[in-house]
Formats: sequence, C-alpha cells, structure tokens
Amino acid sequence: MSESTRRLSRRHFLLSVGAGGAATAAAIVAKNAPPGANTTDAAAGKRATRGYRASAHVDNYYRTTKL
Repeated sequence: MSESTRRLSRRHFLLSVGAGGAATAAAIVAKNAPPGANTTDAAAGKRATRGYRASAHVDNYYRTTKL
C-alpha cells in the first residue's frame, strides 16, 4: 500500500511543478505584453491581421525544411 501512495504523491508533485511552471510563464507573458495589446475594438484588429503573410521567420522555416 505504501508503494502506491509514494507513486501517487510523486505524480501529484510533478503535476504541481508543471502547473506552477505554466502559471509562471503565463504571468511573465502577461506582464511583458505591450499596453496596446488589449484594445476595446477587437473586430477591427482581427480585420487588420486577417490572412496569410509570409514574413521573414516563415520564409526561414520553409528554407530550412527543403531537402
């Protein structure tokens, strides 16, 4: 019985560590967000960014995947 209790507590510990890391990362990202990121007119922002755009990092990705 003690063996299953140890495994269970390890699982909970690792789950807590993972959830804590994800929460910390989310807090850091939210803290570093630019002040204009939360606009009240979200529909206008979506229209401005709609569609596919091949940027430099996308072009670099496609270049690296060629054989």
